[in-house]
Amino acid sequence: MKKTILVTGGAGFIGSHVVRLLVNKYPEYKIVNLDKLTYAGNLANLKDIEGQPNYEFVKGDIVDADFIQKLFDEKQFDGVIHLAAESHVDRSISNPTEFVYTNVIGTVNLLNAAKFTWKDNLEGKKFYHISTDEVYGSLGDEGMFTEETRYDPHSPYSASKASSDHFVRAYCDTFGLPTVISNCSNNYGSYQFPEKLIPLFIHNIKNNKPLPVYGKGENIRDWLWVVDHARAIDVIFHQGVIGETYNIGGFNEWTNIDLIRVMCRKMDEKLGRPAGESEKLITFVKDRAGHDLRYAIDATKIKNELGWEPSLQFEEGIELTIEWYLENTEWLENVTSGDYQKYYEEQYVKR
Repeated sequence: MKKTILVTGGAGFIGSHVVRLLVNKYPEYKIVNLDKLTYAGNLANLKDIEGQPNYEFVKGDIVDADFIQKLFDEKQFDGVIHLAAESHVDRSISNPTEFVYTNVIGTVNLLNAAKFTWKDNLEGKKFYHISTDEVYGSLGDEGMFTEETRYDPHSPYSASKASSDHFVRAYCDTFGLPTVISNCSNNYGSYQFPEKLIPLFIHNIKNNKPLPVYGKGENIRDWLWVVDHARAIDVIFHQGVIGETYNIGGFNEWTNIDLIRVMCRKMDEKLGRPAGESEKLITFVKDRAGHDLRYAIDATKIKNELGWEPSLQFEEGIELTIEWYLENTEWLENVTSGDYQKYYEEQYVKR
């Protein structure tokens, strides 16, 4: 069935994996990738599929309500997969307002456009909002986040995502908009911007730079391979029940310090260094404000109801991830140098 699907934030880390999967798996769909191309957007992530006939890139800002409505009027989207967001906690602490505009106002603009465009025909339509486990706050030593866990955000980032989640549910309840939400755990894998822990530390280990660890490294996160997350998004978009929320997790809990030590060991092996050499780069720094102790996702619902489960455990996934970054040094160097930001003009504007 011919459908036109809008993916917001499709040039980002998770979004590029989702776009690639949809373009390759559903040639009958038209996939429109909308991205503002902020620092975290990199069209080079998608150069392998940019020539596909069912793929189109549009540069634009979800905060611009008039632009968003015109785009909906022109393209007549049948579905929205909304990933565009400011997502780095440290940046949200230094500039909370930017997160409010993109994550809250931008989401409401998309909801309004979908509501107006679909008002006469909701059949087959779906607005899918991708969120984070950080909206739930922090866990103690036991227990896991479920879809019924009370929201308790502790950072400006998680507060902005919690607000956007509430707006999505409100539009479903108030206006009957066909929405679905998922909350995922920490993602890792190829094409991740190197401000995030895993690609940053791969880069720093390779270049013998310090590995800054907040506090004592005791914070615990559940890690999800990004390819598995993209698979889950595909399943939820096509099979998820309207009005429902699905938690997506990797069943892979690691303390930060244990994860970093695994990375150091594997990097020493890959780089031919003496065992323990990279661990010497670990440097403990002052803990981040509002740093939640533990996140853990209970992904039982999506497994039981939709048949999804992660395909890789962390040590398998991190092996593939390290290999990818070591084999794609040009990509990483272009990102760390800023040269990646020239890709849009060189490949889209000048041709």
